[in-house]
This record gives sequence, structure tokens and C-alpha cells, in this order.
Amino acid sequence: MRRGIAATALVASLALAATACGGDGDSDSESGGPVTITYWDTSNATNEAPTYKALVKEFEAANKGVKVNFVNVPFDQAQNKFDTAAGSKGAPDVLRSEVGWTPAFAKKGFFLPLDGTEALAEQDKFQPNLIEQAKYEGKTYGVPLVTDTLAFVYNKELFEKAGVEVPKTWDDLKKAAATIKDKTGADGYWASTAGYYAQPFLYGEGTDTVDADAKKVTVNSAEAKKGYGTWLSLFDGKGLHKADTTADAYAHIQEAFVSGKVASIIQGPWEITNFYKGSAFKDKNNLGIATVPAGSTGKAGAPTGGHNLSVYAGSDKAHQEAALKFVNFMTSAKSQETVALKNSTLPTRDDAYTAKVKADPGIAGFQTVLPAAQPRPALPEYSSLWTPLDDELPQIAGGKKSLDEGLGDAETAIAKLVPDFSK
Repeated sequence: MRRGIAATALVASLALAATACGGDGDSDSESGGPVTITYWDTSNATNEAPTYKALVKEFEAANKGVKVNFVNVPFDQAQNKFDTAAGSKGAPDVLRSEVGWTPAFAKKGFFLPLDGTEALAEQDKFQPNLIEQAKYEGKTYGVPLVTDTLAFVYNKELFEKAGVEVPKTWDDLKKAAATIKDKTGADGYWASTAGYYAQPFLYGEGTDTVDADAKKVTVNSAEAKKGYGTWLSLFDGKGLHKADTTADAYAHIQEAFVSGKVASIIQGPWEITNFYKGSAFKDKNNLGIATVPAGSTGKAGAPTGGHNLSVYAGSDKAHQEAALKFVNFMTSAKSQETVALKNSTLPTRDDAYTAKVKADPGIAGFQTVLPAAQPRPALPEYSSLWTPLDDELPQIAGGKKSLDEGLGDAETAIAKLVPDFSK
């Protein structure tokens, strides 16, 4: 789940207005010409999109009968834009879809089932849990393109100077933070108040915001309260940075880490390239990456994120066939290796982790934590459940609400999003 994608609304809207979907326009195959499919890319326009554009050119060179209309859509606008476009039969033939969007769009009938198609011809090469996450009601609606999860990232030099080990539990982290403060002067840890970043604390107690199988809202359960209580405790103590509840909190935490002012944070691989730009990580090998600390149950893990490539169900046969061929190419081992080397993102298939890819310590480090990543339930509303937490957790951390009050309000808001769930 990539954060902080800059939006250029005017440019995007002009570009989208100028591009017709392959399903309703672009019937060029009828005249014997190449089929033109539209691809909505939701990657960062500056740092990532150029790599995908280059791959599109390679695909076109190898497939003379297909042209690709590449449109970069700001990530924070893409979900709503696709929802609107698909509802009016004007969607792109292929969408780079955040994994949380997949079940929602599949439920609406906007995505084509990909089982048995060319897009999934090498299904056994992909990590099984990522294929599972691309499913809805037993059918597969996306091919994993890039994956991510959260990890405990730390400054090896500061940890070594303080003589502390990588923490296995949150209690270990509190002790390590105090020692780091005493020995180095740097804060040992700075936590985020965002709902997504607090998710590992729930997993550490064996729970989640909801129990999808039991159809029950569990964000205010005893287990969740224990997890969030641990999260809250990490804002107060020696070496533990106080909560930042400002709109720029993400940037503040990131800057403190890459400049060596704080020794550890929880973060995802989308920041690998930015880590390396910081003064603390001019030596890339100073970046330590480990599984997030465990909760009282002994469990440790973070949510699985990333993006799938999905095919629009409203396109005609010719455009769907071209789209399936395109998805197969873009998710191949060779293409994923290219993306990893250029963008420092994580491949979704094991054969893409080549020696060159694993030479990047950031990628190699995050690969080691992927087995602990926890797939999200195939619940169409699941991604929207973090929004109430993004509202409530900063108020809890900032002392404006008690833990009980804030989680109670979050429970009420989440219950409205899943009205058929009990509390």
C-alpha cells in the first residue's frame, strides 16, 4: 500500500477525458488494424511510471497487433474514477488495482475472472498468499504485480552503538528505545497514528478490525483494546517519540528516521528509495529490516499490500484478449525483475528475485518479512475500514479521547460501513 502519492487533478482529468475505454471505443480491430487497449497506471508519476511506460513500449514491440494507451492516474483518485467509469461502461481495459479494491470491484462485476486465461498461465510461479488475496468468492480477479507489507526498519549503527538487539516484542522495543536514548541521544522509536500502521498491534493479539467469517465488528473487542493499548503506550516513555497528530506527521517521521534522529520506525518498501537518499543511509547496508515485534500472543505480522493488474469485464472479446496478453507480459518474471531494479519495489513471484534484485539490501530485507504478512479478508468494504481509525487514533494518541471512547466511536463508524455485521 503505497502512501503519499501526489495528485495532479487537472492534468489527470484532462488525460482521462481524452481517452476512451477499449470496451466502447477503439474498435480498430474491426478494420484489420491493431487493437488499442487502455491501461490505467496508478504508480507514482515521477518515480515509478517511467519504468512501466518503458515496459509498455517493449510489449508493443513484441506484439505488433496491440497498441497500449498508457494513462497515469493519481493513486488517490483512481478508485473513485474507475468506479464511475466502469459504472457507465467507460472503464480502461486494464487497471493497476490496489489489492484492497479487487474484491469490491469484483463484487460489482467490473473485473473479469482470470482463472484459466493467458493472464494466469504461470499462476504457480506467484506466491500463493498473493493469488489468494486476488480472489473473491473462489474466482481470481487480479494478477499480482507488486507486493508490500510493513516491517520494523532500523538504523543498524545506532542499535550497535547502544548495544541493543532487534526487538522481538513490543516490550523489548520499549527497553531498547530507552537504552538507545541514553547511549546515543537519538529517540529509539517513533510510532504512527494512522490506522494502517497500527494494524500489526491487532494481529499481535490475534484479532482484526472485523471478523469477516463471523460477520462481527471486533475493533472494540478486548483483544483489540489490548493491541491498541500497547500501541498507545509507545508514545510515552524514554526514547519513545510523542505522537504527531499533524497533517504532516508521515513526512516528519520519515525525515527523522533518514536523518538519524530516530533509530527505528514501522514502514513499507515503498520508501526504500527515499531511505537511501537520507544521510543516515548513504551506506545502504546500514538499513536494518525485520519482522514487526510480536504481541502478547507471540504472533507478529503486518497487512499484505500491493497492486494487481485486473481486466475490465465490460470490454469486448478482442480487447479482453489483448488485455490478457498485456497482463501476462507485465507480470512476467522478466518484467517484475525490471520493475524491482528500477523502482525498488517487491516482486510477487519467486523467480523474479534474481541475484541482481536481491543485491539491493532493502528489497532483500523486505523479502525476509513477507512470510509474516497477513492477507486481508476478501471483504469488499475492508479497505474503507481504516478511515474511521484514521479519524479516531490521532485523537486517542493526542489525548483528546480516551482509548475506550475512541474505539467506541470507531466501532460505530465501522458498523455503518458493514451494516450486516454485528458488534
